[in-house]
Amino acid sequence: MLFNSLQFLVFFPTVVGLHFALPHRFRWALLLVASYVFYMAWEPGYAVLIATSTLVDYIAGIRMGRTPALQRRRGYLLFSLCTNLGLLFFFKYYNFFGDTLRPLLALAGWEVYLPHSRFLLPVGISFYTFQTLSYTIEVYRGNQAPERHLGRFALYVAFFPQLVAGPIERAQNLLPQLRTGHDFDYARVTDGLKLMLWGLFKKVVVADRLAFAIEHVYGAPEGQPGPVLCLATLFFAFQIYCDFSGYTDIAIGAAQVLGVRLMENFRQPYFAVSIADFWRRWHISLSSWFRDYLYIALGGNRVTVPRWCWNIAVVFLLSGLWHGANWTFVIWGLLHGSFLIVGRFTGGLRGRVAAACGLEKTPRLTQGLQVLMTFGLVCFAWIFFRADSLRDALYVAGHLPTGWGVLFDGASFPSSEGALGMLPRELLLSLLLIAWVIGVDAMQARGPLRPYLARQPLWLRWGVYAAGLWGIFLFGVLRQTEFYYFVF
Repeated sequence: MLFNSLQFLVFFPTVVGLHFALPHRFRWALLLVASYVFYMAWEPGYAVLIATSTLVDYIAGIRMGRTPALQRRRGYLLFSLCTNLGLLFFFKYYNFFGDTLRPLLALAGWEVYLPHSRFLLPVGISFYTFQTLSYTIEVYRGNQAPERHLGRFALYVAFFPQLVAGPIERAQNLLPQLRTGHDFDYARVTDGLKLMLWGLFKKVVVADRLAFAIEHVYGAPEGQPGPVLCLATLFFAFQIYCDFSGYTDIAIGAAQVLGVRLMENFRQPYFAVSIADFWRRWHISLSSWFRDYLYIALGGNRVTVPRWCWNIAVVFLLSGLWHGANWTFVIWGLLHGSFLIVGRFTGGLRGRVAAACGLEKTPRLTQGLQVLMTFGLVCFAWIFFRADSLRDALYVAGHLPTGWGVLFDGASFPSSEGALGMLPRELLLSLLLIAWVIGVDAMQARGPLRPYLARQPLWLRWGVYAAGLWGIFLFGVLRQTEFYYFVF
C-alpha cells in the first residue's frame, strides 16, 4: 500500500479513528494487524518473512536475556545474524553473486550450474532486517532489555509508517513508545498532518514530475549532450531527495499522529560542507547504523591510517550493496568512501589554498564554495546510483564535458522538446520547484517552520494548507508511483 494511494487515504484515517477509540491496552493489537494489512497489500506471502525474522529475534533476545554466559549469548546473536542476513542474501543478492561467480569459476575451468532465483524482492526487506538486527545486537551488548511481549515486539518490527523505507528505528527509541498510552492531542496530530502534507507535496509534485525527464535521458543516454546529462543528473539529485525525504516526512508525520516520535532521517543534506557532513545529514538512520554496528566494530578511527582507510572502504562497499545488488551501487558506495579518504589526506592542502586565496576572511563565501563542491561530488556519484547499467553510468560520466556548444544553438536547446522530453514551460516549472525546495530547506536550517506557521493567524495558516493541497492536485503526478527506495 502506497502512501500516495487512495487505499492509504482510506486506511490511515480508519486506523487513527480506531486507535483513539480503543482502550490503551488494545491499541498495540490494532496497530500490529494494521501493519500486516499494510504490508500484505503488496504481496501477502512475504509477510511470512517478517514473521520469521520477528520470531527468530524475539527468541534470540529472550535467550540472551536469560544467560550471562558470553559464549552462549554470542551463539544466539549468530543465530539471529545468520537467519536474517541469510534471508536478505537469498532474496536480494543470490542472483547477483551467482552471475558474478559463474564467469569467474569458468575462467578457472570449473563449470558450475547455479539456478537462477525467480523470487521477487520483498518490499522493505533491507529496512526491517536492519531494524530487527539492531535489537538483537543491543540486547547482546546489554544496552537493551529483552522485550518479553511478543505482540509489541512484532509491532516494533512491522510498525507500518516506517516499515517499508524507514527510518530504521532503534529499540531504545521505539519499543518504550509502543508500551505507552497516547491520548489524542490536537496540536500533535495537526503538526503530524502538516508534515505528511509536505512529504506528499515533495513526492507527487517535485519527485514524480522530475522523474519524466530523468527517465528520458538516463533511459537512453547515448547521443545526449553534456548540458542535458548534467541537468538530468541535477534533476535526479532532487528527485531522489524529494522522493525519499518525502516518504520519511509522511512516515514521521503518520507516526506522530498516532503518538509515536520517529527519529530524524534528513537534515538539509545538500547544504553539507563535506562528504562526512553529507552522511551526517542524509539517511541518518542508515549511516548511524553502519557507524554503530560496523564502523566502530572494525575499530573506527582509533586505528592506523591504512586500517582506517580499509574500514571506510568496507563500510561504504557494504552501504552500496545494501542499496542494491548491482555493480553501479557498489561503485557509488566506493566513490563516497574514496571522497572521504581523499578529503582526509587533502585537508591541509585545501586549507593552505584557502589561506592563499584569502578565503579565511570571507567565511560565508568559503562555506558556499564548500557546499557547491560537496554537492558536485554527490551529484557525480548519483550518476552511478541512477544509471541502469555500469555501461550507461560510464557513458554519462565520460560525456559530461561534451556538447556544450549546444547552449549557443537556440534552435535545439532548451526550446525543443527532444532534449529532456519536456516543453520549455515544464522545464521552467521543474527548476522553480527545485528552487522552492532549496528555499524551504534554507529556512528549515534556521529552525522548524511548522511551529512558526502554527503561531500565525488562522487565515494565513489555512491559506498555506489550501495552497499545498491545490498544488498537489494542480501540479502533482497523481498516478500512484512507488517511492524510489521501495526497491531497496
